Amino acid sequence: MSIRVLIADDQTIVRAGFAAILTAEADMTVVGEAAEGDAAVAMAAELVPDLVLMDIRMPGMDGLTATRLITRHSSRPRVLVLTTFDLDAYVYEALRAGASGYLLKDAEPEALLAAIRGVAAGDGVLAPAVTGRLIAAFAQGAPVSSESTGALNSLTQREREILTLVATGLSNAEIGKRLGVALGTVKVHVSAVLNKLGLRDRVQATIFAYESGLIRPSGLSTP
Repeated sequence: MSIRVLIADDQTIVRAGFAAILTAEADMTVVGEAAEGDAAVAMAAELVPDLVLMDIRMPGMDGLTATRLITRHSSRPRVLVLTTFDLDAYVYEALRAGASGYLLKDAEPEALLAAIRGVAAGDGVLAPAVTGRLIAAFAQGAPVSSESTGALNSLTQREREILTLVATGLSNAEIGKRLGVALGTVKVHVSAVLNKLGLRDRVQATIFAYESGLIRPSGLSTP
């Protein structure tokens, strides 16, 4: 099935460029374009795309606020933030707002297409440099959320172990190999973790793992 994408960016030429890249793919369809955040929110509600390609800085409502409004009631559509602004505050706030991925606009077209497919399939994505800075932010003393810590108690020991491995960046296949269990079993556990914690994808699970204190910035899990 085709991935239905809404493009939100205030620059006409940028929207046109993204649309050209996406429509050239057999499995992608651009269902709409928005030049402002409020328009993106309205069009997301009307068109119900699978994914919104979201700029951060736009006139009126910014992309962070738009992302928060689009994702607050449902796991669909997912939001992939694509921006020129390589700043820590934007990265963290975008992910906290509910974005399932964060890429810079200098990404190669192949990387963008892979990110769209990954996010649409439920796998979050972060630019490699973003992941490192996100972890560094927690290493510098980002606060542990008491709400997240409480939610962590709803997980079984095995689910906590799975969450820890997801947050360290391992794929399902790698987790299965590490734990000596079947791939299908890993998928069941990952789904259970996301459902119990009300998370959309692996990116949100990674953020949760750090915010709850399950993962220490050194990469070691809590006892």
